[in-house]
Order: sequence, then C-alpha cells, then structure tokens
Amino acid sequence: MMIGGALGAVSTSDPTPSDDVVTIMNPMIGGQAMLPDRDIMENLSASPMHGQLAAAMKESGVAAALKANGQFTVFAPTNAAFAAAGQQSKSTLARRMSYLIVPGKYDSAALLRTISEAGGEARLRTAEGGILVARMNGPTNIAIMDEKGATANIAIYDVRDRNGIVHVVDNMISPSGPARQVALN
Repeated sequence: MMIGGALGAVSTSDPTPSDDVVTIMNPMIGGQAMLPDRDIMENLSASPMHGQLAAAMKESGVAAALKANGQFTVFAPTNAAFAAAGQQSKSTLARRMSYLIVPGKYDSAALLRTISEAGGEARLRTAEGGILVARMNGPTNIAIMDEKGATANIAIYDVRDRNGIVHVVDNMISPSGPARQVALN
C-alpha cells in the first residue's frame, strides 16, 4: 500500500490463489498499528500523531459519535497541524471537530470516483453542516479544501476502522461563517 498517493492507496494486498479472504492492511501511523476492528476514536487515541485531535474530540463531546455504529469519514489533522492552527476556542471546538467528519464511508477509491463523477471537484457535506471540497492535487494526491479556501493534503490514506475511514491530513481545516444547524432528514 502506498502512503501519500490515492492511486496507490486504493489497492489492498493481493491474495494468493489459495487465499479465501483478503486481509485488510491498514497503514501504520507514527509507528503505531491501526487496527480495522477498532472504532475511529480507539485508533485516533492510539495514534502518536493525533493526541491533540483525540483530546479535542473528547473535550467537545464529538468522540461519542465516533464510537457509534454509523459510518463516518474523518479528515484527521496531525498534532503539528493542530499546533500550526493555534489555540482552539472552547466555544467553537465542537463545531470545528464536527467539520472534520463526513457522514458515510469515503475510502480513497470512493473519493477518487466521487471527484471524477463530479467533474474534478467533489463537494462533501460535513457533520457540522458545512462543505469540504475534495480534488486532485497532482496526479496521485487528493487535497481537501475548507470553506475559507485553506487546503489540506491527505498524507496517509484509508485507515480502516470498524465504523468508517480516517484520512490523515497535513493542515487544519475549519468551517466559516456562523454556526449552522444540521438538518435531521
């Protein structure tokens, strides 16, 4: 599995002709194994590169949703991305954390397909109610752009979890404008 390129990330380990089951190989993050039978929060909490994100998800109350049985895609900024973004306001923390989550399971293959079907820019509705734009950044990398125009490259693709997918991103992405109420239907 290739790290840092969506085209390589879509392939999984090839079974030999005698194999009956394909083993899912998750990338390691910071030398730590990410296990596909864990939920998203368990893997984020185990990642040495996501301590600040895991703490912010817990503090904001968003972590409970990422332990649920639904399917989610999380664009997970690293500790370095958190530090570069500066202090997180407690009053907007839940909103900012919900903006990193897209309901549904978008692995690299699904992102590539969605980008292609949408003519080069896929608009993804976040749990916060905002929009993230996914597009190609070069021939093999997907970039995510927030509503303010800030861009984060996906650095590690397809961390498969029991209840979704995590993509590690190199920059903090944030919603813009006033808080939105997400429709329940």
